[in-house]
Amino acid sequence: MASSDPSPEREDSSRSSTMASTAELKIGQKLNEGKTKQIFELVDQPGLVLVQSKDQITAGNAVRKDQMEGKAAIANKTTSCVFKLLQESGIKTAFVKQHSDTAFIGAHCEMIPIEWVCRRVATGSFLKRNPGVKEGYRFTPLKMEMFFKDDANNDPQWSEEQLLEAKFSPAGLTIGQCEVDIMNRSTVAIFEILEKAWATQNCTLVDMKIEFGVNVKTQEIVLADVIDNDSWRLWPAGDRSQQKDKQVYRDLKEVTPEAMQMVKRNFEWVSERVKLLLEPQASGRVVVLMGSTSDMAHCEKIRKACTSYGIHCILRVTSAHKGPDETLRIKAEYEGDGVPTVFVAVAGRSNGLGPVMSGNTAYPVINCPPLTPDWGAQDVWSSLRMPSGLGCSTILSPEAAAQFAAQIFGLTDHLVWCKLRASMLNTWVSLKLADKKLQACSL
Repeated sequence: MASSDPSPEREDSSRSSTMASTAELKIGQKLNEGKTKQIFELVDQPGLVLVQSKDQITAGNAVRKDQMEGKAAIANKTTSCVFKLLQESGIKTAFVKQHSDTAFIGAHCEMIPIEWVCRRVATGSFLKRNPGVKEGYRFTPLKMEMFFKDDANNDPQWSEEQLLEAKFSPAGLTIGQCEVDIMNRSTVAIFEILEKAWATQNCTLVDMKIEFGVNVKTQEIVLADVIDNDSWRLWPAGDRSQQKDKQVYRDLKEVTPEAMQMVKRNFEWVSERVKLLLEPQASGRVVVLMGSTSDMAHCEKIRKACTSYGIHCILRVTSAHKGPDETLRIKAEYEGDGVPTVFVAVAGRSNGLGPVMSGNTAYPVINCPPLTPDWGAQDVWSSLRMPSGLGCSTILSPEAAAQFAAQIFGLTDHLVWCKLRASMLNTWVSLKLADKKLQACSL
């Protein structure tokens, strides 16, 4: 997860105590060491590294630094939960799995030496660099900034043009316009996913810094490094006076044992709350009603797409024409248990299911008719031309019908929303890469 050190050194015997929890791994060279972590190669797992957190906390490029007992475990717990949330959403990261209380395994990446900073609320250094902007100014859209990682020069702010002209080439991938655009767009998506998740805990994600690396095996840009309580500003209830992030340590006038205990309690608070981000806020379901089992293949596509969003999907067979009483009984079955439900009506020829369901339930109903080449142009009108008072929508693609249901559930379930947001990003990235490949072929 960090670039290879130009002169890697073998660790001496003193490492055995520090790495006791990783005894079952074959630890190789130390590839890199930063202010808060160490990176080791894994001899028997090519392409993977061990990221070992340290108990050190720093501020101002290590002008201030202190030991905080237990910080390594707290940071590792936080970053592992954050990466799990992002990966389950569909964001590509270097994280593989948590290995111990203080370490996790990740893909070996060569890092791009840029900190991408994403801001929702104006505070901190932004105010100093932009006099006249009041603290609390809300950025919509998000404010993006980038900083070149250079401790000696206090990580100067860079422009996009400077990044392009630097012509970085980590792991053999030249960082050009396509790669910069991907990192920019990814930073926004990652921030929005974490912002949405923290909102479930009534916490405002004020700003955040992240870094990207290039996977040495796949030459793919991925979110790398770590995301922990050093990486963001977090204000419970949007109140700066309640801040729980590392800014509390930065703001200390004097570092005392009592002050460090307060900082540690804040870090522990975040590490406990971050686990809750992985829990759904609401549990919904999609009930697909098909007029005949001949429509099963069409319905399975809906169920498969629902599953990709983490939504439970149930298939039922009923005909509103041939058995309206049974159709309404099935409807009542799913209305009666209080679980948020979206009905999808799959009926060929004359669609009676959708209109009958829509006229008898307050739950959303989506028509998704399995049209055939011979009569499809005529049959679709039974799904489009509704009597007054009916509000069912019609979506022909089974995957798109599932996506629309997910968008409905995403209003109350942040985990579903996060999957939708990551899917948008991944679609955009795939188009960007396809265009880059086509241009290369054309040249």
